[in-house]
Amino acid sequence: MRKFHVKKGDTVKVITGEFKGREAKIAAILPLKERVVLEGVSSGRMRTLRKTRKSPGGMVERSVSVHMSNVKRIEQTSPVSKDTGKAKKAKKENVKDA
Repeated sequence: MRKFHVKKGDTVKVITGEFKGREAKIAAILPLKERVVLEGVSSGRMRTLRKTRKSPGGMVERSVSVHMSNVKRIEQTSPVSKDTGKAKKAKKENVKDA
């Protein structure tokens, strides 16, 4: 698995492309395509077909992905708190038998 410079939840700024200058949070990462989905910034319209009588077809709003090289991390997600509620391992003490 490849390591990327951003992760889900990071705040990023789009540096090139159609959405240049906008800031957003990363909603998802698509590692095979090396793309990220941004919350609220990249939205496009997609035509869908009617599959059943109850679900009508038509134009649907959906999030569009942006290539990872087009975003720059501004703020990293906050680290996980150390107090997770799990019991800590007891440290072994160096006790010499007398």
